[in-house]
Amino acid sequence: MRSTYFAAALFLVRSALAKRYAFDERVTVSVNKAGPFNNPTETYPYYSLPYCRKADLREESPSELASGEKLKEPRKEKVPHELGEFLIGDRKVATDYDIRFFSPKPFSVLCERELSVEQLKQFRDAIEDEYYFEMFVDDLPMWGFVGHVDGESLLTRDLDRSRVHLFQHVQFHFGYNKDQIVSAKLSLPDDDEHVVDITDPVAPMKIRFSYGVEWEPVNLKYENRMMTYHDSAFIPTTFEIHWLSIINSFVLVLLLTAFLSVILMRVLKNDFSRYMDVEVDNEGLAEDESGWKLINGDVFRVPPYTLLLSAASGAGAQLCTTVLLVLLSALLGIFRPTKRGAILTSFLVMYSLTAFVGGLVAGRLYKQLDGRNWVWNIICTYLIFPLPLFLVFCFVNTLALVHGSMAAMPITTIIVVACLFVFVNFPLTVIGGIVGRNLTDRFEPPCRTKKQPREIPQDGPWYHNSLLQLMMAGLLPFSAIYVELHYIFASIWGHKVYTLFGILALAFLMLYIVTSFITVALIYFQLAREDYHWWWRSFMCGGMTGIFIYAYSFFYYFQRSNMAGMLQGSFFFGYMGIISYAFALMLGYIGFSSSFSFVKHIYSVVKCD
Repeated sequence: MRSTYFAAALFLVRSALAKRYAFDERVTVSVNKAGPFNNPTETYPYYSLPYCRKADLREESPSELASGEKLKEPRKEKVPHELGEFLIGDRKVATDYDIRFFSPKPFSVLCERELSVEQLKQFRDAIEDEYYFEMFVDDLPMWGFVGHVDGESLLTRDLDRSRVHLFQHVQFHFGYNKDQIVSAKLSLPDDDEHVVDITDPVAPMKIRFSYGVEWEPVNLKYENRMMTYHDSAFIPTTFEIHWLSIINSFVLVLLLTAFLSVILMRVLKNDFSRYMDVEVDNEGLAEDESGWKLINGDVFRVPPYTLLLSAASGAGAQLCTTVLLVLLSALLGIFRPTKRGAILTSFLVMYSLTAFVGGLVAGRLYKQLDGRNWVWNIICTYLIFPLPLFLVFCFVNTLALVHGSMAAMPITTIIVVACLFVFVNFPLTVIGGIVGRNLTDRFEPPCRTKKQPREIPQDGPWYHNSLLQLMMAGLLPFSAIYVELHYIFASIWGHKVYTLFGILALAFLMLYIVTSFITVALIYFQLAREDYHWWWRSFMCGGMTGIFIYAYSFFYYFQRSNMAGMLQGSFFFGYMGIISYAFALMLGYIGFSSSFSFVKHIYSVVKCD
């Protein structure tokens, strides 16, 4: 078991030594994937297109020429991958670009290959579908389009009069700081010398694939090299607008929260003064008494489905702890968050290691609510989030396998993740549940619960409607993060590289605070109208933000992106459903725990009969 924890911890350790090059040392360029630009998940191997491979770079031997044998399928030299890279669908393969550190190369031929009509049509179809490809140099991504279409109508997409051109030259631009590569990008010249017309291939055509290399000094530190992607023409961004938008949201949410807090504190102060005024006659007080004190005999009545409530709270606490630890690790540099798949790897490892927290919170709450079925409490806490994730994964991974997409996860990666959940997550959940059960005393509420439940008043103004208040509970926290959501979506479901983890941490902090405040306020107003069913209501109020996030995903898919197709749609809506569900559990726990503390406090201050 100790070796398992050690292996899991290795995923979070950042390499202290960055790659350093000697003069004229070979620089490896690896290719990763190709696919439609508008469908980032629908990716295929780079060599699914008939680009140059090793077999095209060597001459046939005399024996092969004499026998007429064809060249064997080239052996692809794979680049070592980390767990997170497999999770996000990366399959890097080394290429034969002869690039040397600090050695410019104006022009060099990679290969000259004769393409059949079918291969030319394959390139043509890819260009018409706006295929792009991805390359890497020293973990720095580079993107480019396979070709371009001239004369296409933007309104009617009329391709009859257009010409399809294939890019056959790649120009690499590398920036260096002393002996390290700090920037990498490529350009694709579109002049007649470097493109070839493949609109109507009727006969095989010989294509000469070539490349050039440029080196320039850049005053940029190695650890800040990912910041150059904010100025990339392939993934344009608006850095200043990003900061202004998040500051605007932060100030707005801060003002609303402060305004709500002042009102709530003044109302509570008046309530405490009225309820604890010892100079008022007891009979007179009993006649005038109304509001939340009147339901003191029912407010701590055990809610239904305590097993599910405690399991959901435990899973929410585990997710909260995971997110906080991942963000803290990213900010402290414990791992490199801009590395491909690093965030996803750290989340999986942290989620497994924080299973103790989930079991502890679930077991503690279940004991306080006088639960008896402890085995199912631990099992529900363990499965309430991973089980829906597993079902969605099985569907989309099968779909990716059918389509031959690189988004399909390899069996070895599936086994590693399964072992992480079985041999790390589950034992820690069991241990946390046992500790929570044994170290928690039976809950002693401030007020004695009556045997007969009180009738809840049904009449009230329209703004007391439960559905309306749930919508309000989700809208205000969502307004705190909706600006940042656009950039997160563009990073997860687009081609942007997210680097502003300080802003992300600030957004999550705002989200936690606003969720806590709005849930407490709504629960107070619910108790004030003598409705004591606050347990599940507080959890749902906090979790409503997850519904808003999922609703926003539909808006983003249809209005802010050009994604299309069954494969891309299944991945997007399937995993966005899981992400929204995770937010519902996480913020539901925040709302419930805040409301639980608030209700215990106000009823412990006043004297209850």
